[in-house]
Amino acid sequence: MAASRTATRTLRALRTSTRPALTAAPRAAFRQGGRRLYSSEPAKSGGSNIWAWAIGAGALGAGGLWYLNQDGASATPKVFTPKFEDYQAIYNEIASRLEEKDDYDDGSYGPVLVRLAWHASGTYDKETNTGGSNGATMRFAPESDHGANAGLKVARDFLEPVKAKFPWITYSDLWILGGVCAIQEMLGPQIPYRPGRKDRDSAGCTPDGRLPNATEGQDHLRKIFHRMGFNDQEIVALSGAHALGRCHTDRSGFEGPWTFSPTVLTNDYYKLLLDEKWQWRKWNGPKQYEDKKTKSLMMLPADMALIQDKTFKQWVEKYAADNELFFKDFSNVIVKLFELGVPFTENSERWVFKTLNA
Repeated sequence: MAASRTATRTLRALRTSTRPALTAAPRAAFRQGGRRLYSSEPAKSGGSNIWAWAIGAGALGAGGLWYLNQDGASATPKVFTPKFEDYQAIYNEIASRLEEKDDYDDGSYGPVLVRLAWHASGTYDKETNTGGSNGATMRFAPESDHGANAGLKVARDFLEPVKAKFPWITYSDLWILGGVCAIQEMLGPQIPYRPGRKDRDSAGCTPDGRLPNATEGQDHLRKIFHRMGFNDQEIVALSGAHALGRCHTDRSGFEGPWTFSPTVLTNDYYKLLLDEKWQWRKWNGPKQYEDKKTKSLMMLPADMALIQDKTFKQWVEKYAADNELFFKDFSNVIVKLFELGVPFTENSERWVFKTLNA
């Protein structure tokens, strides 16, 4: 772990000065050594095309959309059916902007985009077939004001320029595409994606309390995830997303990152849970753990539940020992999460997007 920490800190220190030189570096070179560094300019917007939503068909993320091509005084209606290349263009737009602000968190919007996609999907209830990514109802109160969604306005606002540039995509599909892009660009596994989500209005907002509570233990985790249709192995695999990002006192009330490389997806989350000694942090905030050695990392009570429960711990140990196994299982379960409750058309196709600087 010491070598990994040193490499990560070195990359952080060199981030600004070396970013252009590292643009062409292979993705794999950063998986063990720290966060990915690259510089890319977003595609320039332009053109005089005007988009108009068609009632019914226009709300279908993958369906035909009416397109008005304005040329002088005339406007010619055309039907536009998005293809893989159109979604790849959106992926590229998001990817090119992930690290546009060095002073945001650890220099990447990737983790907060994953959190947006996760929280938009994690409200699903299999008994009532309500909630989930279909609807993007977090755009509205009261769902946008739920405590678990604090700070996600950052992610929603980040994607607004993308929505303005590609207005034919639904918010529901865009938010999930943002999460897929972020995971892959942060050196995670390939995440197959398929469009087809429809936006809903505020009537579709889900009640508060459907997302995990970080202060709770294993019984709560099972209650929340079993409601969505996940088993114990899938709960542990999904929890690996905590390798990314950090907590904020002005959002969740907690503070700090889970790992030393919060913008690179690895199995370090599981390794740290097992290998580090954790103690309660002495501070004025909510109860959380800190690593005894550096006091720079944190774990939440819900994280520690994964090694306190015998069944959960077996999977923590497996993923800590095998990053490829974690990637395989994480990809499968995150796709399942992102698709819960979505009425895809029959035989709809999943796509895998090409990463930037692959």
